[in-house]
Amino acid sequence: MSARAALRAFLIDDEPLALKRLARMLEATGRVEIVGRATDPTEGLARVTADPVDVLFLDIHMPGLSGFQVVEGVPPGPVVVFTTAHDEHAVRAFEVNAVDYLLKPVERARLDTALERVAARRTSGGADDLREALGRLAQHLRAASFVEHLAARTRDRVQLIPAADVTHVLAKDRATYAVTPSAQHMLDLTLAELERRLDPARFVRINRGIVVNLAWVAELRAEAGGHLAVRLKDAARTELVVSRDRVRALKDRLGL
Repeated sequence: MSARAALRAFLIDDEPLALKRLARMLEATGRVEIVGRATDPTEGLARVTADPVDVLFLDIHMPGLSGFQVVEGVPPGPVVVFTTAHDEHAVRAFEVNAVDYLLKPVERARLDTALERVAARRTSGGADDLREALGRLAQHLRAASFVEHLAARTRDRVQLIPAADVTHVLAKDRATYAVTPSAQHMLDLTLAELERRLDPARFVRINRGIVVNLAWVAELRAEAGGHLAVRLKDAARTELVVSRDRVRALKDRLGL
């Protein structure tokens, strides 16, 4: 591919080390010009929208916006290559539909194959078919990938809590709790693990220790120091503090 122009690529992954490793591997191929990278999917989407690229390498499970949501917001044009450490079952689905998908840790030989597919896709002008396939798969995998219940274990039973009933998930005292209007339920998973399993269209992290269910947000209130407080719809009118670095993402998710 030395005679061809380098593919202009943008990389989005919330894991800085994974982002750095992928960038290094792509640069080593000599076939790609990395024009930008982002660990914040909202920022990445804005930059790709403002400055179109040939190929977008994109993680799937990210806080704020999932990879599927990013794809839905990207203007027609770039070929999308998903990268993720999870959902091995989806690899076959994407390959059958000629949409490439790299499983982390990415291997050099597999990356070379992906670049060949990207080049062939752009040459054949199949961007519209690609986006249609992505749309179908995104809808299917979004429904299949995210949990609808959280499991709270006690000594003799497991209680299943509907995700829709959870106002927020809270990390405190080295434990994680699913909070409902009537109780707190201790969970086995860490907050980071839960954040990846909960639908990012419904749940968003607002500070280091809290992921909130957007359906339970009643109002926002500005506080001193650039902070924002979320007031919930529960009977206690619970208030949760939004850290300054999460304010913009939360407002974007709420359409503000």
